[in-house]
Order: sequence, then structure tokens, then C-alpha cells
Amino acid sequence: MHDPVPRLPSLLEAVLSVGTDLELRATLQHIVDAAAELTEARYAALDMTDPGRDGLTGIRTAERPEQPQPPESSESPKPPELPELPELVVPIHVDDEVFGDLRLAGKRDGPFTDEDEQLVRVLATQAGIAIGNARLYETARQRERWIEGAAAVTTALLSGESAADALMTVAERARRLAEASAGVILQPTEDGGMEIVTASTLDDPGDIVGVVIEPGSPVLEQLLGGEPVFIDDTATDPRMTTRVRHRFGPSMMLPLQAGGRLLGTLALPRRRGGRPYTAVERLLATQFASQAALALVHAEAQHSRERLAVYEDRDRIARDLHDLVVQRLFATGMMLESTQRRSAGTGDTDKDVHAMLGRAVDELQSTVQEVRTAIFALQQPPADAPTTFRGKVLREAAGAGAVLGFQPSTRFSGAVENRLAEPVAGRLLTALRRALTAASQRAGVSRVEITVDVTAPLPDGRAGVRLTVFDDGEAGNGHAEGGGSEGDGAGTTVTWQSPL
Repeated sequence: MHDPVPRLPSLLEAVLSVGTDLELRATLQHIVDAAAELTEARYAALDMTDPGRDGLTGIRTAERPEQPQPPESSESPKPPELPELPELVVPIHVDDEVFGDLRLAGKRDGPFTDEDEQLVRVLATQAGIAIGNARLYETARQRERWIEGAAAVTTALLSGESAADALMTVAERARRLAEASAGVILQPTEDGGMEIVTASTLDDPGDIVGVVIEPGSPVLEQLLGGEPVFIDDTATDPRMTTRVRHRFGPSMMLPLQAGGRLLGTLALPRRRGGRPYTAVERLLATQFASQAALALVHAEAQHSRERLAVYEDRDRIARDLHDLVVQRLFATGMMLESTQRRSAGTGDTDKDVHAMLGRAVDELQSTVQEVRTAIFALQQPPADAPTTFRGKVLREAAGAGAVLGFQPSTRFSGAVENRLAEPVAGRLLTALRRALTAASQRAGVSRVEITVDVTAPLPDGRAGVRLTVFDDGEAGNGHAEGGGSEGDGAGTTVTWQSPL
């Protein structure tokens, strides 16, 4: 039997070494290496009772006992198992729970002794304290990262990002915090499923966006009910039915819910074979999703308030323009028209004055037209500008509807998106805006019809586009560049056309 006293310095050194690092993995490695060195074992391992709790697998020494090398194979070699040698197994307790077993084998000078076991038990006691401290530090550090991430997301969302950018901010930040392979936002579809609308990945996310969880999927009931779903292996879980499931492993699917309103689901899948999420990571990610949902709602409300403020300001400007500028222009125009009529039929000098007055009247009418066009633009909702030609036409119609009190009908003939390009499209929109402005000034208007036709040829046989704007108000004098207007007592039709 060995005298343990000479080995006390080694024991003290080993006890001190296991507490030198606050990072959990490094602490466990220190414990295994110290146990191997203290007992002169060629092999040491720490097998954890619940590896999923800390997201770690077994910890082993770098050195392995001499073993015959297996024949070369195309398959990846498996990790070496504990050799068939006498073992020394000592449990490690953390807070009255068995954290794992410290296993030693292959003592160089014979079998393990009672003194070896006593020394390892002392080391295991100190190891339990060091592991508990490392756990607390790791939890605090993770919590700090997630809190900082949630604060950064809130700041970014409240800075005025668009809806799409806001969702990408949430997905990107969550992916990094969770060390996931992807950060994905799903939103409910009209038919009762859920669709991926935003994805942040290390690779090209193009084949992920648009993936749909079809109605009837077992996981949908939980997601649409606002419940978190935790999956050990996305590729093999029978609840997962999407075409991209095979590339992912452990995953969290967390509700983005605030005030009883479900905005969507945040999914954080890791690659196949990735480490499972710990209970702490699940809790912190769930709290992050709740905070992000609240920030999304606040950002949406702030954006709505800003839109409302812009709309109200535009409405005020439009009222001022109409009440002050247009009325004065009308009054001046009427005075000039009266003077023009009085000067008619006199001498040549008076004819010159008559002509000058006519030009002044025309200029005033043109000015009134332009001011009313500006009023229409101001009264349009301050939404993002449409990118398609159809969208731009419909937006002009919606702006006119705000003044008319009803929505004009709109009809398209032919492939307007493919055949109509700038600058023709821009000139057509200008003509449409002027025609709608003129229609809004006629009395008795209760119906306005807009037609854009790219199928009818021009009178000279060339391919062209024709805009027709009809209103059923009292006939007036209107004009559209490239065409004209006709009034017959039953309404007014404004026509504009141009070669393609």
C-alpha cells in the first residue's frame, strides 16, 4: 500500500487546476486530465448522466491505450471505447445530483489502489464545486448575450425598418445567438398552413423561403396555438413534413406572440448531428422570441403612427392648396374672362389685349390643373411606391377615389407589364392623373371608368397603347396630351394614345 502523504502536493495541484477556468468544457477537461495524471492512468473519461443539459458529450483524455489499428475502411472511424482493463469509477456530484462518472483505466504500474480511489474522490468533490461554478458562469454569460441580442433587435426595429427588414433582423440575430444553422420566420397562410417568409442562413436561403408546412401537419396545431415546439432531430421527427427537413437536426420553433396576437413562428434549426439545445438555451430563446414579438408590434404601431402623421400633414397641405391657392386662381381667372369678353369686337389694339388676356386665362387654367394634380399626389396614402405598372395605375385610381368619394373601376387589356415600358408608361400615368383631376372637378360625377389597352393598333397601324378615362359627370372642357376629350351631355371620355 502506498503512503498518500508524498502524493499530497500532486493532489493539491490537481484540486487547484480544476478551478482555474470558468468555461464548462475547459473545466471538465481539466478534471479528466488531472485525474489521469494523479493516478498515472493512461486513459480517463468523464461520462455525463445528462449530456443534453449542458450540450456536451463525454470528455476524454487525449492519450489512448495502445490498441491494434483497425483495417482501413471507407467509413469514418468510431471513437475508441473504454478498453478491457481494470477500471476505477468515481461519481461526481453537483448540487446533490450525479453529474457523471469519472472513469480511469490502464494504470501504468499495476492495478488501482485504495489510495488512488481516495485521491480521486477528493478530486471529484472539488470537481463538483468547480462544475457548479462553471455552470453558473456559463448560464450568466448566455443570459447576458441573449439580453444584449434582444435589446439590439428592439433598437433596430424601432429605428424605422420596413416589415421585411424587421423580420430579417429578428431571424439573423436569433440564428447567431443560438449558434444555429438557420434562423427562419414562418407566418400563417390563408389555407391554414404556415409558410417560411424570411430565412437567414450561412448558405443561400433561396430554396428555404417559400417552403410551406401544409395544413394537417401534426406540428401545426401547436405552432398556430402559440406553443413552442422543441425537436431533437428534424430529419427523422415524424411531425416534420417539409422538403428541407433532411438537412437539419435539433431545432426550436418558438411563437412570436404579443398581446394574444400570433405574428408568426421563429425556427432555429441546427445542422444534422449538431449538439442538442440545452434547457437554458430553450428558455432564453423563448424569452427572446417574446421580446422580439413585442418589439415587432411596437415597431408596427410606430410605423403606423408615422404614416398617419404624414397622411395628416399631406391632407392639411392639400386643404391649404385648395382653399387658398385654387380659389384665388379661380377668382383671377373669372376676372380675366370678364375683361376678355368686354374687350371683344373693338379695334386692333383691343384685339391684341384680347389675345393677351386669352393667353393669361390659358396659363391660369393650366396652373389650376397642375395644383390639383399636386393635391391628388398629396392625398395618396404614404405607402411604399408600387413597382409594377398595374400597381401604379391602381394607386392613381385609389388617390382619385379619396377625392371623388368612390373608387374608379379599372380594366387592363393585354400584357401591359411586358409591352409597356418607360418613357411611355410615365407619360401615360401623367395623362391619367390629369384626366382624373379633370373628372373630379365636374359636377354630378358618380362613376369613373379607366381602361388601359395595349392590344388595339393606332390609326396608322403601329402597335400602341390607348388610355381611356370616362366619367358620367356634366361635360366640360378637358384635354389630354396625345389625345383629347369628348363630352356629349351623357358624360366625358378622355382618350390618350401613344406608340409602344
